[in-house]
Amino acid sequence: MTTTRRGFWCECWTESVTRQHPPAFVASFDAYTAHQADRWIAVILRTITPMLDAAARDDAWEWLYDGRVDTRQALLRAEPCTVTISMATTRVTWTIRPALFLPLAHRQVAELPACAYDFKPHSPD
Repeated sequence: MTTTRRGFWCECWTESVTRQHPPAFVASFDAYTAHQADRWIAVILRTITPMLDAAARDDAWEWLYDGRVDTRQALLRAEPCTVTISMATTRVTWTIRPALFLPLAHRQVAELPACAYDFKPHSPD
């Protein structure tokens, strides 16, 4: 019997504020609790904060101190959330959406499924 597991699908995208470039996917994360989901964003924001300009840094710390509580409460109600930080011409957006995860066959905690080893790296001709 296959069972699904509730959790949250988290993504990070960047885009040009001037729309000169299409949005770019940066990363994703499968979180199984609201705490894991908002913590993913919090760790990233704390990491990049020293590199942000003053306005973006203020926005980041505002979310870390106040907005994170609202985000966590929304996630506990299974509502999607978005956190956005803009600096110069770049906007970074993190999204968290409720999700149902289907377990992979033969998946162990620290081991990839057997089929993962069937793919060979692309070699230049």
